[in-house]
Amino acid sequence: MNKPIIKIPTHNSPSFVQKIGRFMLTFISILLAIIVILTGVLLAFSPGKPKQFLDENGNTIPGSISEKIFVKINGVDQGMFIKGRNVDNPVLLYLHGGMPEYFLTQNYPTKLEDDFVVVWWEQRGSGISYNDSISKESITLEQLISDTLAVTDYLRNRFHREKIYLMAHSGGTFMGIQVAAMYPEKYIAYIGVSQISDTHESEKLNYDFMLKEFKANGNTKMVQKLEAAPVTMESIPAGFLAVRDVGMHSLGIGTMRDMKSVMTGIFLPSLLFREYSLMDKINLWRGKIRNGVSVFWERSLDMVLSQQVTELDLPVYFFEAAYDYTCNYNVAKDYFEKINAPIKGFYTFQNSAHSPISEEPEKAAQILREDVLLGQINLADQE
Repeated sequence: MNKPIIKIPTHNSPSFVQKIGRFMLTFISILLAIIVILTGVLLAFSPGKPKQFLDENGNTIPGSISEKIFVKINGVDQGMFIKGRNVDNPVLLYLHGGMPEYFLTQNYPTKLEDDFVVVWWEQRGSGISYNDSISKESITLEQLISDTLAVTDYLRNRFHREKIYLMAHSGGTFMGIQVAAMYPEKYIAYIGVSQISDTHESEKLNYDFMLKEFKANGNTKMVQKLEAAPVTMESIPAGFLAVRDVGMHSLGIGTMRDMKSVMTGIFLPSLLFREYSLMDKINLWRGKIRNGVSVFWERSLDMVLSQQVTELDLPVYFFEAAYDYTCNYNVAKDYFEKINAPIKGFYTFQNSAHSPISEEPEKAAQILREDVLLGQINLADQE
């Protein structure tokens, strides 16, 4: 009877453990190579220097300004981009919303710099002004109002202007209109873009609209998520906020009408923005993650501006988008009707969602040039 042959493993027969080890080593090597390549690409797209205004020969246009600077504001270094084709043009301070927006101008030029010296200030704890030592709790409405005034005075002194223009967008309007109401002597006019009024009412209308639309188009997954976290005039559940941005962008009522994804429309463009350094890009998202929807979110839920801020002693202009459900168009219009101001104009952008100066820049530029700069309302909506 033949005995069974038993094979004894040798160093030429790798064991299962050895094979797994080799696979993991190969996988890690490939992963590291991908990380190195992606880091190299990001660094190539992150020189972190402001783009200059050039003539047809590639020379910097005389009298233009393009700076990325840091200024000590109330004891904290804060960053801003200052852009203008002519340094003698009026100065416009831009207050961003839930996160800095200047990086979006790479794909969506606003043309503001044609008529203004535009100051894209990235507020305390946000974007290039992010700092680990600044706690979220310290970024209060009162602190940011104080910062806004300090930035305003810095610009007035630097550019030798008695007054400047104040433009605010989205979450920035919650602070901006209060600053304009309290200190009209510092500003020529206030321009609210996607103006906040009653955040809770706006979110309720947003919820109702999305639920209706998702039911109509058969998106049962989104319907289930929304119905599991209903927004009422008493509460805005965390479950709703978790799906809010994804749902809004998919319906064309988010940041812009043609922006269907936060990932492709906001995150990737921020990584490819050449005027940010790599660390600027990291800090942009560190600040956004820490600050949430907006640093004013809780405060704006408790404070209805249309009941408390209605008297402004300077011209007031509202730029509102017909498809805006972030800061609801109709809620903003109701607020506008309650405002008392020496001059006020309401302008509807029919093809925009939440960013009318980026989505319809030609119309915005015309209004700014022919109405705002001249203190007129000839292009405003007619009653």
